[in-house]
Amino acid sequence: MVRRAWVVALVGSLSPTPRSHPAPPPVALVVLVTVDQMRADYLARFAAQWTGGFARIYRGGTVFDHGEQDHAATETAPGHSTLLSGRYPAHTGIVLNSRGVQDTAAPVLSAPRETGASPRRFRGTTLYDWMVAGDPAARVLSVSRKDRGAIFPVGRARGAVYWFHDGAFTTSRYYADSLPAWVQTFNRRGGAARLAGASWNLLLPVSAYAEPDSEPFENGGSDYVFPHRIATPAASPWMDSLTLAFALEGARALELGRRTRPDLLAVSLSATDAIGHAFGPDSREIHDQLLHVDRWLGQFLDSLARVIGSDRVVVVLTGDHGVTPLPEYSVMVRHQPGGRVSLGPIVQGASAALRRRFQRDFSLDADGGLLSADTAALRASGIDVDSLAQALASAAAPLPGIARVYTPRTLAAAPASDWNAELWRHLLPPDYGWLFCAATLEGYVWSAGQLGAEHGAGNLADVQVPIAFFGPGIPAQLVARPVSTVDIAPTLAALIGVRPTERLDGRVLHEVLSHRNQERENP
Repeated sequence: MVRRAWVVALVGSLSPTPRSHPAPPPVALVVLVTVDQMRADYLARFAAQWTGGFARIYRGGTVFDHGEQDHAATETAPGHSTLLSGRYPAHTGIVLNSRGVQDTAAPVLSAPRETGASPRRFRGTTLYDWMVAGDPAARVLSVSRKDRGAIFPVGRARGAVYWFHDGAFTTSRYYADSLPAWVQTFNRRGGAARLAGASWNLLLPVSAYAEPDSEPFENGGSDYVFPHRIATPAASPWMDSLTLAFALEGARALELGRRTRPDLLAVSLSATDAIGHAFGPDSREIHDQLLHVDRWLGQFLDSLARVIGSDRVVVVLTGDHGVTPLPEYSVMVRHQPGGRVSLGPIVQGASAALRRRFQRDFSLDADGGLLSADTAALRASGIDVDSLAQALASAAAPLPGIARVYTPRTLAAAPASDWNAELWRHLLPPDYGWLFCAATLEGYVWSAGQLGAEHGAGNLADVQVPIAFFGPGIPAQLVARPVSTVDIAPTLAALIGVRPTERLDGRVLHEVLSHRNQERENP
């Protein structure tokens, strides 16, 4: 890989001598590209084979190679809630996928009898709210295969927010009562339907892939060798191509970036998550999937540049979480520790005992490493919640693969140097009802036992994601210091000249702004 860059060390920076350049034109469009389950190491691992969007961003942008979704429960909903809010899930209120967008009061337009989706659980504001505060005409489009991937980047704002459901892009009644003409026209083309039954073949010659293609623990033990027949288009690489095509159609229809002040486009690409869960991060499938995304993203950015101009578009690339290798791969191939951990038996036993004694349900629920409960109801029934939490935590602590267990009391007392405790503190709002939370050892995942790669345990591979900025006046450099996804929003706000309307957890990444500032000061 050829990359002309300088490295910004953990303390201080080595910068080239400032030179006078014409000031860049004002930003017309901010584009957030989130690749669902994009690990931080992917950009460098496959760098020699990038030719499209990843190549452009990785070689020509400011890349933070220690980006983090630094909170526990590294899942799609909480991860997306951090990206343009500048705040941890503890402050956005989005703790788990299972307590994310679900809303019976906001039915999906194409499925009115199913549970709908909205951002009603989201707390606070996002970049788009700050943009609108200074420019009520600011426009937004947010698109994803997943409802939560489309909804949470723009928070509670009622803009153009669409996701894929039952073969077409749609939205919920939180946003609109009907689909606009451009969405209906796009859906009538039937792009997803044409993929059913197609074959997924390698993009490059077999010699270009170092990964073996014969691991029987991939994809649940079936269809783990190329070529693959596409049974579910939404879980194939081409879902990302369809999502980008829809986003481009929407950008044109809404005339994003055609004004003198900036608009916002958020695109969340979800196929990597589906393929990563099935085949794992060490598979030939994830390698080929990312090669496809690279090419499609390049075509997408080229199309935006033709309409808006490349010198007026700023792009941020990141991920909502990473993923831990398949435990079977870690043990059998790498000969490293790994395994699957479940809190189910402990929770089931405690729930049954409480129900027998009190004749009521206290909503005990284990989701990953978090045991939630209706703590107000427990206290109202005369139960010592601290004692119950400690007893259940003591039962969980000896389980194989468990590193640490915290109750509300012990989490509050844990020192700032306790990394796992910090992750949980960044996740849990003060008013959230829970009894204990747990962290796994590296290589272990929360799982009910089925084959598949997982995230959410707070392993380094789950937490680390790429964070890269690309656009006019943004230097090509590799930054080594750790940064967080909550730093993205305040950095973009500073870049386009808007003010956050509330206190943020993130900070401005000054490396991104350094050259733009120099260019303004040295016209």
